[in-house]
Amino acid sequence: MNNPSLRRRCLAGSGALALSALLSMAALPVASWAADVYPSHSIRMVVPYPPGGGNDALGRLVAQRLSTVLGQPVVVENKPGADGNLGTAQVARAKPDGYTLILAFVANMAMTPNMGAVGFDPLKDFAPIGLVAQAYQVLVVNPEVPVRTVGELVALAKAEPNRLNYASGGNGSPLHLAGELFKMTTKTSMQHIPYKGSSPAATAVIGGDAQVIFGGVVSTLPFVRAGRLRALAVTSPKRLEAAPEIPTLDELGYKGVDTAAWYGLFAPAGTPKPIVQRLNDAIVQLTADPDYQAQLAKQGQEPASSTPEELVNYNRVELEKWGKVIKAANIRAD
Repeated sequence: MNNPSLRRRCLAGSGALALSALLSMAALPVASWAADVYPSHSIRMVVPYPPGGGNDALGRLVAQRLSTVLGQPVVVENKPGADGNLGTAQVARAKPDGYTLILAFVANMAMTPNMGAVGFDPLKDFAPIGLVAQAYQVLVVNPEVPVRTVGELVALAKAEPNRLNYASGGNGSPLHLAGELFKMTTKTSMQHIPYKGSSPAATAVIGGDAQVIFGGVVSTLPFVRAGRLRALAVTSPKRLEAAPEIPTLDELGYKGVDTAAWYGLFAPAGTPKPIVQRLNDAIVQLTADPDYQAQLAKQGQEPASSTPEELVNYNRVELEKWGKVIKAANIRAD
């Protein structure tokens, strides 16, 4: 192109077209075009607990599968502290662009907020994405306790109030609140003994220092099968595939003792809805994967999924439910 005048006109025309394209993109809602290219780089998923535990194991499984579905790395970042509330509060203050997420646990989203200030509002400070998994407990006793059914346990606890000690992984923990909900439902009295973690709590029941515990499936069933603990019931709505011989509390007539330990994916409040929907679609896809389900089963968990709207409504119900238990038992954060 040797004609300078023609070259200038062509360049001017190209510039106008580029400017027009930019103006057109700027006219679109930010959420719309951001979602079209999301995710364009790696995503940080906070697990507000230390490495090595159940929350961490689930977080790494979810991150691995989400990376495949989304086509970008999902990197787990452990942010322990204050029983999980420190990392949860940090995510609440993060930029709402879809690149900082949290694998939240029922304890932080529905339990500890009822015990005092935690630095965040579980309903206002987060954009719910969807459930990813849930787990249930097994009600077990030391074999020396003279009961073989839940009915016999209830009768003993009523006949001799506070004779039985029930162990938990700590004050205000899910295992503690499961015991308090059981006491409220059955109108019984048992003495709570907190330990520094669920493993020491289970060890105490095996050794006879405590008599009762709502234990995790993976940590409890091996001792049941070895005869060192006696299983009475599970807290799930239906019998567990891992232990179909153990009845549910519901089928035994003890309604309302639903102690699901649920896990959900959340983003900071204000995250664009199209991005939330993109992430929800990815969760639905991964929770339907048979291999993901098999990996969960090894950890004593089950797949769960929901819409963002279902999750926020569920969280609201859980906050109210556990709030009543915490208030009735006068539980305060340590």
